[in-house]
Amino acid sequence: MKKFKIIWWRIKSVWAIYRFGHPSKKIKVIGVTGTNGKTTTATLLYQIATRLGFKAGLISTVENIIGDKKIGATHTTPDSVSLTRLLSEMVDMGCEYAFMEVSSHALDQNRVWGINFSGGIFSNLTHDHLDYHKTIENYFQAKKKFFKLLSQNAFALSNTDDEQGASMLLGIKARKFSYGFSGGENFHGQVKKIDYSGLQLIFNEQEINSQLLGKFNASNLLAVWSVCKLLDFDMQKVKNILKDIKPPRGRFEHFKSQNDVLIIVDYAHTPDALEKVFSAVNEIRQPDGRIISVFGCGGDRDPIKRPIMGKIGATYSDLAIFTSDNPRSENPAKIIEAMQADLSSELIQKVVAIENRREAIKKAVQEAQTGDIILCAGKGHEDYQEIKGVKHHFDDMEEFRKLFIK
Repeated sequence: MKKFKIIWWRIKSVWAIYRFGHPSKKIKVIGVTGTNGKTTTATLLYQIATRLGFKAGLISTVENIIGDKKIGATHTTPDSVSLTRLLSEMVDMGCEYAFMEVSSHALDQNRVWGINFSGGIFSNLTHDHLDYHKTIENYFQAKKKFFKLLSQNAFALSNTDDEQGASMLLGIKARKFSYGFSGGENFHGQVKKIDYSGLQLIFNEQEINSQLLGKFNASNLLAVWSVCKLLDFDMQKVKNILKDIKPPRGRFEHFKSQNDVLIIVDYAHTPDALEKVFSAVNEIRQPDGRIISVFGCGGDRDPIKRPIMGKIGATYSDLAIFTSDNPRSENPAKIIEAMQADLSSELIQKVVAIENRREAIKKAVQEAQTGDIILCAGKGHEDYQEIKGVKHHFDDMEEFRKLFIK
């Protein structure tokens, strides 16, 4: 069945190119792939390009943008027909650049076949989508496919802090570049300071300041800065833009309440992403402040990660509230039960299970005191909750603002 679907997707790809032509030859398309960081990297590049005065487009999990026209997104990477149409509209609007997320599903299904990428970025590879790819090796090969598509005129930029970073650059035609914090990269980063107010960084001996929070965002910013160098942008202007640039919706999006509680909403829905956001929260927590978390796991998706994520949340929280994510066709109580499966008696004491996500958020707000941080993870930018095949309006940040800002 899967082979039949792939053949069908390839036919659609060929038809799309025949029908709409090759719009990517008239615009510089930069693709971002990896488990985490795709949305932030692509969105920040779009923001920088537009603030530098370029017309640009964005294709992302959160939204698609053509110039300043916003279009709702249904997939991280659209189907080949929709994707070619979006790029055609960008060309018609006079866009010089398109920044897009390239998912492993899209690569496996040949949705990006025929696109003339000017550059590609690899962020990282961690446990995700194994319900589809079955093995980490298959997942890796799907990502690798993107870099094999790049021509010798394109650049390939890889995060060599990730254990798969160097492998992504092997056996490809594109010009190879690396970024990271370990040493020996083409684009090397150092973290000078991380706190409540943001990041102080050094990129290739250039001091960079940002209001974004967390070390994982230092890596995203280094990727963005490196691409700007490769695209020959005005780096002094880029440096100034980075000082006040905002994160994409639902990506470590935050605000502080009147009683000094920091609320963070993030899309983290994989073990690695969840661990990284907890690490980022721990880096900025006040000495006496507690971490209160609210998160769940999606239904009908990769059940192996549920106990892993449950253990991460219970370990790094002072109070962990396990709740519903998008349960889809599953019973949310069973999902929460799976999240608790590997918890020790010590960890289980820090966990409260509340199926109703709205009530779980209320509980977090009731418990929070001055100096605490509430991390609400899993749904990020999503403004719905899918239950038994029906999507109900639900926005995590909206719920928090209702409770804190009255």
